[in-house]
Amino acid sequence: MQNNPVALITGANQGIGLQIAKSLAAHGFTVLVGSRNFESGEKAAKTIEGDGRAIQLDVTNQASIDSAADRVRNELGRLDVLVNNAGIAHAGRPQQSLAEIVKTGRASVASLDEVRAVFETNVFGVIAVTQAMLPLLREAPAGRIVNVSSGRASLTLASDPGESRRREMFGVTYSASKAALNAVTVAFALDLESSGIKVNAAAPGFTVTAMNNFEGRRTAEEAAREPVRLALLGPDGPTGTFSDENGPIPW
Repeated sequence: MQNNPVALITGANQGIGLQIAKSLAAHGFTVLVGSRNFESGEKAAKTIEGDGRAIQLDVTNQASIDSAADRVRNELGRLDVLVNNAGIAHAGRPQQSLAEIVKTGRASVASLDEVRAVFETNVFGVIAVTQAMLPLLREAPAGRIVNVSSGRASLTLASDPGESRRREMFGVTYSASKAALNAVTVAFALDLESSGIKVNAAAPGFTVTAMNNFEGRRTAEEAAREPVRLALLGPDGPTGTFSDENGPIPW
């Protein structure tokens, strides 16, 4: 069995996911860079100082998920941290501006095919990967699951008349999928509470990534701080929370 703790980060071949992998490697983890494209994952893993390894993982494909779980079991024999980072804001239209993403995600006009595609990755993919990795996480001395959510997922803030910007941006694709992810986070936290596995959701903030056509303001290094903090929680840390660097975010 691997002596160092092991962390798997989905969607880690670039952006926030890659930075989370780099940060956890700096804390002594063997990090598994999950990527749909194995070559992209290998390229990213080579940029990590420490033990970084690529693993092919398409969170929308059950065979890929099962194969990844088998590989972790057979090659490393343990999994201590799972970071569900893979996510999409829209389906199949690269270089969309943030304004276009918001406009096409409005409840009255959103394409159902696009809504399904976004939920497939952002919600169902998280459930599928987490369920597949749970046998390993249950064996870990301090299993941790971190779901990378978004501040746009807050239903409390989106329904507040004083939060005009949040209300403008809340739609049935990305924002709704992250709100659903938060519900999934609570469900897993409640189900796993007696096991000692802690499950929390982190909001990385509006970050410069391909997802928003690089219109964000925060760096990947800044965005990775809260997910990494939650991945490293001690035994007295919380479970079933939603937070960013500034503290808890209302659901």
